Amino acid sequence: MLAEFSVVPIGAGESVSAYVSECIRIVEASGLEYRLNPMGTVIEGDFDEVMAVISTCHKRVTDMCDRVLTTIRIDDRKGVVSAIASKIESVETKMGKKVKK
Repeated sequence: MLAEFSVVPIGAGESVSAYVSECIRIVEASGLEYRLNPMGTVIEGDFDEVMAVISTCHKRVTDMCDRVLTTIRIDDRKGVVSAIASKIESVETKMGKKVKK
């Protein structure tokens, strides 16, 4: 499954890169495939693995500030692997060119 998530500290000021950095360290330690984007992070794995990573990120940010908003969007499609790469490749094939990543 794919899950795009963001963990946003509320009341922590305008810059959230320190919080994002903490979450990316957790994601990388999980060994799951991921892509960071300007509005969140997409991770790929089975449901329990993905949700455990998101939960750990949420809890880490709650250790750093008093209020946290976590959003999750899930695309769960049976039998699909390497969905992060294949979704991008499919669009590039239809466009006939590479897209910005």
